[in-house]
Amino acid sequence: MRTPSLLAFALLLAGCGEPTPPPVTHADFQKDLQARLIKARPGTVIELPAGTWRLDRGLSLKVSGVTLKGAGMDRTILSFKGQKAGAEGLLVSASDFTIEDLALEDTRGDALKVIGGRNIVIRNVRTEWTNGPATENGAYGIYPVQTENTLIEGAVAIGASDAGIYVGQSRNVVVRNSRAERNVAGIEIENTIGADVHDNLVIGNTGGILVFNMPNLQQPGHGTRVYRNRIQANNHANFGHKGTPVASVPAGSGVVINANDDVEIFDNDIGDHRTANIIVSSYFSTGYSDLSTTEDFDPYPERIAIHGNRFGPGGDSPDHLELKALKLTRFGLNGRLPDILWDGYINPAKAVDGKLPAEQGICIDNGDATLVNVDGPNNFRNISTDMSPHRCRLAPLPAVKLVLAEQGA
Repeated sequence: MRTPSLLAFALLLAGCGEPTPPPVTHADFQKDLQARLIKARPGTVIELPAGTWRLDRGLSLKVSGVTLKGAGMDRTILSFKGQKAGAEGLLVSASDFTIEDLALEDTRGDALKVIGGRNIVIRNVRTEWTNGPATENGAYGIYPVQTENTLIEGAVAIGASDAGIYVGQSRNVVVRNSRAERNVAGIEIENTIGADVHDNLVIGNTGGILVFNMPNLQQPGHGTRVYRNRIQANNHANFGHKGTPVASVPAGSGVVINANDDVEIFDNDIGDHRTANIIVSSYFSTGYSDLSTTEDFDPYPERIAIHGNRFGPGGDSPDHLELKALKLTRFGLNGRLPDILWDGYINPAKAVDGKLPAEQGICIDNGDATLVNVDGPNNFRNISTDMSPHRCRLAPLPAVKLVLAEQGA
């Protein structure tokens, strides 16, 4: 039998029980957490205690079927402010992974990156750069790429120099009940097939919600529904790195669709955007369109449905000199650009008498909302606000069905 120490004996006599263990150091926490991630097996639940834990190197997980759970996004905080190693805060290359109820702050690069997994749940996770918006911040907050069946809900993303919540080259995605604030792009869906983005608050970013297709990637995206979101006052100056696609997004953009097909925008509250509440553009209107592309890349946005949204004020002080000039010359000093801004590029192979058939174009059924076609292909010579080509309807897109029943989706 082990003889208790004099200190323990004294504490017992005093009615204090066992001696209080020494506090866990930040170094011990980091070492223990990475060891648990390495040794995890399918079905492992790793619970993290409340506290602000300082880590100086990135974490990684390669085992499928793991749950990482904190005590709440404002109670369990992994701070990477002094990060010395690692390109991300947490890098996951696994399937059937759940992360919830914690925060990742001030990572040197991306905060949470999940690559190549299936059945991913990111719930009640906050990513933030606490110094505020800055080009030096990491590019992405929540960043699943090449995933399938991905749910992001209850998340908060603040201060990313590219996108707060980004999903790229993925299939079957839902982003819901989340908040994106003071990023360059609030929420971005890129080269993704089947995405529902709904019931989110997107406020104070450069651009609110982006639906993009980029060239030279493994798949083109299509089939995104953006609905029941509050997209408000996304007017922050663009602080993205020069030369990146997001650096071309005009400050004051609510929803931006670029070179993507089959996009439905409905039942949103969109307002107070100084450039435009909605922008629909082709690859040719971007600041990166001189980059080489594969032959099968489709640069044109087609089959875009906009209906039933509630638009607030917009277009009073657009970003970019060309748009400022357009607003002044066409709508006057005290005028505004229309709610919807279109660059006017169409695929000539699909044109009939120089116009795109309605079933391939931009269809608007949104009360008195108006659109301006800036006629980019002809250097803005034939700017038009004629709504007649856009008075049409497209068949509703199907809802995304996630196969995540066991994980509460």
